[in-house]
Amino acid sequence: MIEQRVLRNLKRGIWLYFFLLIFEGALRKWILPGLSEPLLIVRDPVAIWLLYKSITSGLWKPNSYVLLIYAVSVLALVLALFLGHGNILVAIYGLRITILHFPLIFVIGIVFNREDVLRMGKVVLWLCIGMTILVAIQFYSPQSAWVNRGIGGDIEGSGFGGAAGFFRVPGTFSFTNGLAFFYGLAAAYIFYFWLDIKTSQVSILLLLVATLALLAAIPLSISRTVLFQIVITILFMLVISGRNPKILIRVLSASIAGFFLFLMLNNFSFFKTASYVFMERFTSANDTEGGLEGVFVDRFLGGMYGAITNDKFQFWGEGIGKGTNAGAKLLTGDSSKFLISEGEWGRVIGEMGFILGMIVILIRGGVVIQLFRKAWNSISFDNTLPWMLLSFGMIIILQGPWAQPTTLGFGILIGGLIYASIEKDN
Repeated sequence: MIEQRVLRNLKRGIWLYFFLLIFEGALRKWILPGLSEPLLIVRDPVAIWLLYKSITSGLWKPNSYVLLIYAVSVLALVLALFLGHGNILVAIYGLRITILHFPLIFVIGIVFNREDVLRMGKVVLWLCIGMTILVAIQFYSPQSAWVNRGIGGDIEGSGFGGAAGFFRVPGTFSFTNGLAFFYGLAAAYIFYFWLDIKTSQVSILLLLVATLALLAAIPLSISRTVLFQIVITILFMLVISGRNPKILIRVLSASIAGFFLFLMLNNFSFFKTASYVFMERFTSANDTEGGLEGVFVDRFLGGMYGAITNDKFQFWGEGIGKGTNAGAKLLTGDSSKFLISEGEWGRVIGEMGFILGMIVILIRGGVVIQLFRKAWNSISFDNTLPWMLLSFGMIIILQGPWAQPTTLGFGILIGGLIYASIEKDN
């Protein structure tokens, strides 16, 4: 039997990983700006400790997914040093994605149980409220304000291209993508709690205020990704409503509650202003990128297809780590460049070559398929939590840009939470 003390410590380590994910940007912008670069990998020591402790305690051992990705990663390291960029630091930085973080999906799935997942969900509700308040302050504050300072205390601000004179803000994160992923996670939890208010024992008042915060965040974040993620979560909820009449009633109740909450928000001027800015951003971006087809097909399906058919990639790859921003900084001195590809599949194949890159992609796809099957089967046991979490986790695990540490963190966390939310005796 695993000692309860060891299990408690491992759970604390996962909670530390979670809070560092949420507040890493705050550390880099406001609290320790002078250490902004080393704080980029602040979760790596936690990942190392979690892996070491879970293996030495006998709680977890690498499964076939992990063993295969380890073998591919080591081979990719050798190729990077002898046939690729040849920079050991860049290679090690790229290696940490698959060696340190990817296995945590399974560690979290074993260490946490369903109650731990629900407990984290309730914390996310509180964080959603606080995050939206912060986002509103950032939205209406000038870029010179302290609350809008960029990485390393950059006084030019952390805002990114928006519309109508307003900027897309990052909340507590280093960049706007972290905020979008946070609200994606929050949406999955919020919709689940609406489906299962009684058994999850969540406060109705807390859930109502968190839902208001999520709705307000759509225009305040000026992020189409937030809206897109909420739509996906709603679709996941509708899919399962046909399997159970009780779920259908809950879906209708949640929809009615959301409608009235939206009407209430629309009475406030701050929401009207943000909604106008969001629509401006939505319209201008759609004109530039070709509407829904440009956003979905080009970014999602097009990125996948383009990565596989790109004949400019070297067969053995240009070297693991070269496609990351940190790798670009080490190789060229400029972290704003994408030396290989902005898309994740393009980065993986461009770094590792077609064969090794496709193996990594297939491993991530295999994890998604397994999670999909387990989550779908759990619905039969009246456990909709894995399915709703999958609405956020599916895309970010399959082809989320893991070269960016915040995206990587959310991908690993949600994968582990889905595994953990599946009842072990099922």
